[in-house]
Amino acid sequence: MPEPLTSNVTDVALIFEGGGMRASYTSAVVQVLLDEGLHLDWVAGISAGSTNTANYLARDGARARRSFVEFAGDPEFGGWGSFLTGKGYFNAHYIYEQTSLPGQALPYDLATYLANPARCAIGAFEADTGRTVYWGRDDLATLPDLMRKVRASSTMPILMPPVAIDGHVYVDGALGPSGGIALDAAKAAGFTRFFVVLTQERGYRKPPSRLPAAYRSWFRKLPAVADALTDRWRHYNATREELFDLERSGQALLFAPEQMAVRNHTRSVPVLQASYQAGLAQARREAPGWREWLGVG
Repeated sequence: MPEPLTSNVTDVALIFEGGGMRASYTSAVVQVLLDEGLHLDWVAGISAGSTNTANYLARDGARARRSFVEFAGDPEFGGWGSFLTGKGYFNAHYIYEQTSLPGQALPYDLATYLANPARCAIGAFEADTGRTVYWGRDDLATLPDLMRKVRASSTMPILMPPVAIDGHVYVDGALGPSGGIALDAAKAAGFTRFFVVLTQERGYRKPPSRLPAAYRSWFRKLPAVADALTDRWRHYNATREELFDLERSGQALLFAPEQMAVRNHTRSVPVLQASYQAGLAQARREAPGWREWLGVG
């Protein structure tokens, strides 16, 4: 029988930020963590970070890369034609719920995910109430449950249709008070040390929204979404400032891209490949420091 899966870091929360296709860069962190045998016992993600979370829990670095690199070349992946037919600029049902099935384009290793003892949190924004919801292992026990909730967490407003689950409607978890970085969930779980994988450069600051009136018009039936989109820049910048403070105090280890050349909707496979390779090179350089900070010899 194979050896049972175990975690070797139990006192640090691993957090993957979202950012759409910018996760082409940070999906390389999934690969390097697995290559280094760094198995953290609590992992959280929002939006594209929820896909990195799911792939990390399945210990599948190759799927992490394919999800944000080669898969963008799939003709069913999306585009404006998909958007105009109501499927979304990113064809979310296909991307998350269809291709994860056995024999499909991105089959998911559910057996490894279920055998992995690590706990997790995947965040989404409840569009009809304005609440942020974090789903844990009990909510993500089957492949359909996991992938529908990863889809909900990743549903970019306007670009993708909202997702209905158990009588509520959900959109991208980045609209919540954390701004898309699940530090609040990690603190609520009792952690005081955090390994956070960011998708923007250190010097980045999100500018104020220029489209509040357009948001109010588009989401007139979901005003909480319009409000959250308008205020998101404040929440996002505040969470990043808190992370930099935690880093200075020794409580956080931050991975931030040295240069981010990808936008959240980039679909050029060569550009995404270059982004992944840059992330891989940076992660490999930084990995010895990760091991030291995490206390894994």
